[in-house]
Amino acid sequence: MFCGCGGLSRGFIDAGFVVRLGIDVDEMALKSFEHNHDGAVAMNLNLFDLENVDKIKVFFDENDYELDVLVGGPPCQGFSLAGPRKVDDSRNKLYQAMVKTARIMKPKAVVLENVPGMIQLHDGLVKDKILNDFRKLGYTMGEPHILYAPEYGIPQIRKRVIFVGLLGAQEEFHYPDPIFTPEHFITCEQAISDLPALIDIVGEKVQEYPCEPQSEYQKERRKGSKAIYNHEGTIHDLKTKKFIAMVPEGKNYKSLPPEYNGIYKYHEALTRYHSKKPSPTINTGHRSHFHYKWNRIPTVRESARLQSFDDTFIFFGNKTQQYRQVGNAVPPLLGKVVASEILIWLDQYFDNEK
Repeated sequence: MFCGCGGLSRGFIDAGFVVRLGIDVDEMALKSFEHNHDGAVAMNLNLFDLENVDKIKVFFDENDYELDVLVGGPPCQGFSLAGPRKVDDSRNKLYQAMVKTARIMKPKAVVLENVPGMIQLHDGLVKDKILNDFRKLGYTMGEPHILYAPEYGIPQIRKRVIFVGLLGAQEEFHYPDPIFTPEHFITCEQAISDLPALIDIVGEKVQEYPCEPQSEYQKERRKGSKAIYNHEGTIHDLKTKKFIAMVPEGKNYKSLPPEYNGIYKYHEALTRYHSKKPSPTINTGHRSHFHYKWNRIPTVRESARLQSFDDTFIFFGNKTQQYRQVGNAVPPLLGKVVASEILIWLDQYFDNEK
């Protein structure tokens, strides 16, 4: 539910699950989802209307599918620290569509992800409401857990909060332990250095790899891919390129000479990636971050690499829509580590059922 293009669910597939259905209201995100999810159906459903949840059950019944895991990322704008947070923001209540689905379909596990800011919102009232609503349905819900993306092999500074509920479980879910320590975090250079530079050119819609993989991370992302998609450059005006060129790696507009101090106000303006560090959080706007080496914004494919999408994952829509899909997504590698732990529990669950 609230699948977007499907970063979280793609991680579940990579862990060994079969994804049957993705629900959203963004047509282009749904097109990307359906293309990249091995036969899953993409359904446009407005989940503000809880009556639409009944259509999910109809779909599963008609296809004789069983729902083992319900996964969802309700829109986070109502919870985000980046915007106004109001307790009555209707987007804060969209998770109730997941509650109703769990009530009528009784999946063995429920996974809800969001931005970390939501667990502090209104002194934890929103968090407690989510926990209690699922507990009333028989789910064992421990406290939500914040996962830090670089610790799981993702070359990006990103945090997501994960709620996991296990139906009738004796113990709470065991969240995946970190895999990487800071000195071994995957860097921007390790993630995207093998992609065409696109200096002052847009490039073709489909491109060849200019070299062999330069890191193990690149090798993994390129598995099964014969060409590069979604890697079209942006040609900036001379003024913008002049300012970008003044910013060193890992710095932002504050590094500009004093005479330009008043031009930018936004705290992430002119942020240049650092080649030896993970990138800042990939956002949906895509106009404030710049390549660590080239004087341009990252391409959709570079942003997708930093989100841990494989190169075989194709994004549809215009460039703005593609950037939004990538920025809104949960990194697939983060989804995979959560899914792998759930798979261990499910194996035990079905063994006990036998």
